[in-house]
Amino acid sequence: MSQNEQWTSKIGFILASAGSAIGIGAIWKLPYVAGTSGGGAFFLLFILFTAVIGLPLLLAEFVLGRNTQKEAIRAYEAVAPNSLWKGIGYLGVITCFILLSFYSVVGGWILQYLFASVTGQLNGVADYSALFGSTISNPLSAVISQFAFLLLTIIVVARGIQNGIEKANNILMPGLFILFIAIIIRSLTLDGAMEGVKFFLYPDFTKLTSESILFAMGQAFFSLSVGVSVMVTYSSYLAKSQNLPKSAISIAGLNILISLLAGLAIFPAVFSMGGEPAEGPGLLFVVLPTIFEQLPFGAVFQTLFLALFLFATLTSAFSMLEIIVASLAKGESQKRVKLSWGAGLLIFVVGIPSALSFGALADIMIFDKSIFDAADFLVSNILMPLGALLIALFVPWKMNKEVLIEEFKHGSTNVTRWFSLWLLVIRYVAPVLIIVVFINMLGFI
Repeated sequence: MSQNEQWTSKIGFILASAGSAIGIGAIWKLPYVAGTSGGGAFFLLFILFTAVIGLPLLLAEFVLGRNTQKEAIRAYEAVAPNSLWKGIGYLGVITCFILLSFYSVVGGWILQYLFASVTGQLNGVADYSALFGSTISNPLSAVISQFAFLLLTIIVVARGIQNGIEKANNILMPGLFILFIAIIIRSLTLDGAMEGVKFFLYPDFTKLTSESILFAMGQAFFSLSVGVSVMVTYSSYLAKSQNLPKSAISIAGLNILISLLAGLAIFPAVFSMGGEPAEGPGLLFVVLPTIFEQLPFGAVFQTLFLALFLFATLTSAFSMLEIIVASLAKGESQKRVKLSWGAGLLIFVVGIPSALSFGALADIMIFDKSIFDAADFLVSNILMPLGALLIALFVPWKMNKEVLIEEFKHGSTNVTRWFSLWLLVIRYVAPVLIIVVFINMLGFI
């Protein structure tokens, strides 16, 4: 059976795919690394690697999904039946399952802070660092907020592609852009804001290190949600009339734009108030609340920023749960509701140790890492790069060349030159670069 659901429009597909790609990591981590690794120089590298690695991989997943009209697991089976290659699909499903189990924990933290901001509980906090520590270590609130985040995700995915994921992204993604613009306007009007812009975008090639170059390379495909077959599943709902190369370029462009907007929203405010830029959760839950408290109408902008992060987190979560549900449903949409709830609740149970790893289970370490950090390392440093490498090998070498070029031609013209370049990159360039990133992720470089 093929998929019996489809996106209603090209923009719906692009917004959903961009929503999957644009997550909280890209918003809070990439701008910080750019600022400390050469600013504009790092960003130029990120754009280059997005074009050389991320975009070809994204197109590879699009081609496979749209051609087979099947979700992750069955797509690989359709091309290479009775072979071990179908394991790529299983790898993607397992990766998304683990990823969502701890990603939902962070989503729960954001929900807690958003509720506290709306109700005024964040006003006048003496020590935001202590507040964050108590928030993530409280076992009851950590588990309840994780469940609440997953509940929102389940409700949307259970409603299907058109009535659930597409409609939600059609609201959340424009909302995300509007919130960014509002916050950027406010940030850029602060005294000393240009110092933050300079920190973020001034090109300083002397600060580029081998580590930052490798991070730019890795972020280029991580930030596009490639390597876990999410985009195989999303593109299986595409009509043949859609132009795959243009869609991929649009999604990559939106991803770069969001990272740019994030830096312009965050760093002018941080530098204006004399704050220190911080990587990871500290930026969102400690530094920014401290900054916003000093601003006129700061509580309003803090609420807007938390809503923005929630939107980005949810749109990524939708895609993670969707690949799992679609793989279990095997094209039978009548099973969607039951499977969405079943898979979502199982993810919740598996994620409880991650939610408790900063409190009740803080003493449990796996290779000197907390449960949360160990799950993060497994996904980010092993499973995702491995999945990306296998996809880069599978699509150009196992799929028929005529089939590949036919998928390029649907909805587009004069693609021969671009197809040849894409095939060259995905066959020979991308695998080598991914291997380099993979080795670096494992700490061998």
